[in-house]
Amino acid sequence: MHEQSKAAKRRFNDGAFHSRYFVGKGIDIGGAPDPLAQYTDMFLGMEEVRTWDIEDGDAQYMKGIPNDYFDFVHSSHCLEHMADVSIALENWIRILKPGGYLIVTVPDEDLYEHYQWPSRFNIDHKWSFNLGEPASTMPKTINALDLARKFSGVLKLERLVLQKDFYREIDDDERDQTLTPVTECAIEMIWLKRA
Repeated sequence: MHEQSKAAKRRFNDGAFHSRYFVGKGIDIGGAPDPLAQYTDMFLGMEEVRTWDIEDGDAQYMKGIPNDYFDFVHSSHCLEHMADVSIALENWIRILKPGGYLIVTVPDEDLYEHYQWPSRFNIDHKWSFNLGEPASTMPKTINALDLARKFSGVLKLERLVLQKDFYREIDDDERDQTLTPVTECAIEMIWLKRA
């Protein structure tokens, strides 16, 4: 529920989003109905942000978008819906200019999925993500550290953070805390595309 807006509020207080990450021309993959573009007046370095969603085409392939086109590529809670995460990231990297930033957030399998699969809170999730777990009981899990290593030849990892803002440690695995207007249960990955 409006995960991008929750992150935007937090990111507004982080100078790197103003000076490096959200600078120039960008694309927000999977951005509807909560597009990053609604905050161009808050992040003044953003010249423009195109929202790409289902009606624009398959986010896994980004057909029609030229190579090395955007200064930043942003995606909030979309990667877990892709049939093939590697192909999606390859294409998101393809449309990013060298020296540009790829900013991706995905739900954390512990905080969001509560290690239950398939997801009880979003039946369209094709993947779960964890942050460095040595082993996961989830059948379709991706370790964010492994993902960072896989793309290290073309991307330099700048940030890999577990965001658990307003997350409460409660004994209710049936409650989707992200339905509140404040709780984030996400892994945020920020990469610089190598020249």
